[in-house]
Amino acid sequence: MKASTTLIRRAVLAVAGAAVFSAALPALAQDIKPRLIRFGYGLNEQSNQGRASKVFAEAVEKASGGKMKVRAIGASALGPDVQMQNSLIGGAQEMMVGSTATLVGITKEMALWDTPFLISNAKEADALLDGPIGDKIRNKLQDKGLVGLAYWENGFRNLTNSKRAINKVEDLEGIKLRVMQNNVFLNSFKTLGANAVPMAFSELFSALETNTVDGQENPFNTILSSKFYEVQKYMTVTNHVYSPWIVMASKKWWDQLSKDEQKILSDAAKLSRDFERKDTRAEAASAVADLKAKGMQVNELSPAESARMRDKLTRVYAQIGADIGMDLWNETQGELTKIRAKK
Repeated sequence: MKASTTLIRRAVLAVAGAAVFSAALPALAQDIKPRLIRFGYGLNEQSNQGRASKVFAEAVEKASGGKMKVRAIGASALGPDVQMQNSLIGGAQEMMVGSTATLVGITKEMALWDTPFLISNAKEADALLDGPIGDKIRNKLQDKGLVGLAYWENGFRNLTNSKRAINKVEDLEGIKLRVMQNNVFLNSFKTLGANAVPMAFSELFSALETNTVDGQENPFNTILSSKFYEVQKYMTVTNHVYSPWIVMASKKWWDQLSKDEQKILSDAAKLSRDFERKDTRAEAASAVADLKAKGMQVNELSPAESARMRDKLTRVYAQIGADIGMDLWNETQGELTKIRAKK
């Protein structure tokens, strides 16, 4: 009997020990090393981009038990988007968030997101970017030395300038308009009659201030946080392009990370994406009133004039389809039809 009791006690202790050991396994299995991650972005710390970068950094630190620390560096201190992209490809910088438009020279399929009037509202944007089309384009970055983790929202782009209100397409004639360093934007605005000037965002405020360019186009949030109202009098609500940002990592660096570390970063990118979209949309809703209060004259382009713009851009659409591949173009139109049918 005594021997039996001893055996039972040993069995219980063995089971209990196994339970404690298995409970500790997840902690023991976490392969996380101390890391300092430079995360670059273009806008200032007080912007929607800055706030979301902070959320990303906090999520990574918390999930890694403080081992992985993200140093979010804004205001283009690590260089404009194109420079940061090259730093990531070369392995000299770990992470960034930036415009998809400046990636077109690296991954041609990114030009899809620059298509004027492609996306009509935020619901369509989320479904398209987070669905199979968005994943397909994001995953193509890996062949070029970049890892795309999540799309954030820059927002619907609108025109500002210092010359005149834009009420019709003809009003763009002769306006020196800064555009991103991207052929779709260049061709689109040249087709609409503007004198399109490619320029890094970091150079834009001083170019507007010195009248090197007359105007620019960006979402309400960026116009507000970058204080363009100080050097621009007119804003026209055109919503001509839905513009995403994308969180990326250097593939050279990413491939050195453990699966646990990669998951922490992927999860944090998605969490910050959800925060950023909500934050951006809330800010955009009040930004127009703020910009009016700061002295900007705001008008909306009429649906008839938007339609005239679309009609003028037929050749641009054909060129985008040819550049990204007609299969992807047609697949995107089919996906949008499905998304719109769910309304």
